Amino acid sequence: MKRYLKAAGSVLLAGMVLVGCQSNNNGTNKSDNNQANQVKDTGFPNWGYDLQHTRHVPYKEITKDNVKKMGIVWQQDILEWNKDVPNLQEDFPIVQNGVMYVTSAKNHVFAIDAKSGKKLWAWTPPKEVLDHINSLPWQSNVASRGVAVAEGNVYVLMIDNRLAKLDAKTGKLKKMVNFWDYEPTIKLENRYYESSAPMYYDGNVYVGSSGGDNGTRGFVWAFKADTLEPLWKEPFWTIPERGKGWVKGKYTGGGSVWTPMSFDPDTDMMYFAVGNPAPDFYDEDRKGKNPYTDSIVALDSKTGKFKWASSQVDHDVWDYDAAATPMVLNAKVGGKKQKIVVEGGKNGKWYAWDAKTGKTIYDGVPFVKIKHSKPSSDPNKVQLQWPGTPGGESYAPETYDPETNYVLIPGINSPNVMLSAKDRKEIAKDNNTFPGTKILPLPKNIIPSGNITAIDVNTGKKVYQINTDDPMYGGFTSTATGLAFYGEMDGAVNALDIKKGKVLWSMKSGGKAIKMAPSIYMVDGKQYVAVITGGTRVVVYGLGGKEKIATTNKNAKLQGQADVVVKPEEVYKKSCISCHGDNLQGATAPNLQHVGKTMSKEEILNQILNGGDRMPAGLAKGAEAEALAEWLSKKK
Repeated sequence: MKRYLKAAGSVLLAGMVLVGCQSNNNGTNKSDNNQANQVKDTGFPNWGYDLQHTRHVPYKEITKDNVKKMGIVWQQDILEWNKDVPNLQEDFPIVQNGVMYVTSAKNHVFAIDAKSGKKLWAWTPPKEVLDHINSLPWQSNVASRGVAVAEGNVYVLMIDNRLAKLDAKTGKLKKMVNFWDYEPTIKLENRYYESSAPMYYDGNVYVGSSGGDNGTRGFVWAFKADTLEPLWKEPFWTIPERGKGWVKGKYTGGGSVWTPMSFDPDTDMMYFAVGNPAPDFYDEDRKGKNPYTDSIVALDSKTGKFKWASSQVDHDVWDYDAAATPMVLNAKVGGKKQKIVVEGGKNGKWYAWDAKTGKTIYDGVPFVKIKHSKPSSDPNKVQLQWPGTPGGESYAPETYDPETNYVLIPGINSPNVMLSAKDRKEIAKDNNTFPGTKILPLPKNIIPSGNITAIDVNTGKKVYQINTDDPMYGGFTSTATGLAFYGEMDGAVNALDIKKGKVLWSMKSGGKAIKMAPSIYMVDGKQYVAVITGGTRVVVYGLGGKEKIATTNKNAKLQGQADVVVKPEEVYKKSCISCHGDNLQGATAPNLQHVGKTMSKEEILNQILNGGDRMPAGLAKGAEAEALAEWLSKKK
């Protein structure tokens, strides 16, 4: 499940663009070379750079010798352009033809000059879309992880299950389609939504689904890029229809595809990760194996025909999605070149399969602490479950370096205290919002952390592992000079020597909670590294950058409304009650009845403004955030 945003009643997904679209090849290049060489582009044209999502760029200006000369070239807080934009901290920027495209929660889209940071255009969804989203407030802050850019268009998914096509030069809306016009069940009122970037491949746009934790039925679907009409007659459903197969109960469902799918241009096959079954910890109505949940699935991208699937957890009661986007690699395995698919699961294990057949090559290499048992429905018998609902590896992407043949995995060492529902009546009380799922506070002696694991693809063995103070929620992007760039929750941006496992450069970003992997691109022969920090600030680094690190944006304009009378109880009911309970007792998020004992007002305010763990930033802002933090700090 998308537990990462669940504590705020939100959830996630993902998607992408086309390789080589700036060269007008429409992603149809066939190549025996490593995928990292297929994109003859100077930008960052896809969510994962290439169609296979290796996040490995061929750029060489920044090297191990000069990386310490990097600094901030430009930075821009999107709130200066639109104070009503929620956050864009999980967006993965696309860069084409010198233009950077970013998107925010509620699906605002911005086009920015990638060299200077100047705004080129901004698009706000039509009022009917925003009204629809706002009609169900629990969806109002759902992340939007990016766009697809191809054929002179920008493709973006709306939270409320629509696909929009914008003119890439002007931002003008060309067309928008509603998924429910083609499949009536797919609509916000049925607890479906979209948080992914769509993926463009060879004239078509591919989308996944979110909302599986609400009991929806997961799917992937393809649309023609020119008309936005369905390419396939119906979606490829990842689980049976309710009441059939293993999907027995009223609230049973799951199988979301909430991160981008990968493509192999040589075979037209597509690969994607499928989320957990629901209800989450309660499994009375879904006994036995629950295919294709917690699996990697391969389809023929043109027809939607099933090719193969491989399960990471046959019967999941811990929220162990296959969440991260798979990578397709031409790599040395056992001394021979082989086309493979690799992915790290939220269960804390890393896998590799033969791309054509799905035959398992490496069957679960552990990279974080793993110690779990079936969650109890008795609060007095609950135990720590490792990994917790954030993962293992969540949606944060890996990268592949062909020079060393290493894969880098972003790890999360954080448990949960999982409490299962007692029975169907208790599930029904949740109004089908993350049914069967409660998470209790962690013991005070448990401090979540993270790690970076390098795997030698030739052997499947760990080469090294680096511990990090914070969980790795962002992911990596690597370069042809043997560097991997990544951001951290404390706001630092780092460059790692991939071969040696040594950090060569680190610099603050002026914000916190970097929850995306850097986009690396070239403009006029100069290499740039872009991150999103503090929820709404785009920060771009390069050699010789001289800008000073900006102070953390606390949305001072809104916070300055001291004359506004705010009732914190009302703010809580509006923004927090769906996850923390009507009496602060906790539901899908921790108990807050005594939060003032362990957190100061400042710490609570920072959490509200900047998010953390599963909670997104900005559910309350300005004077409302201040009042809410003050109120909660007195709960002792």
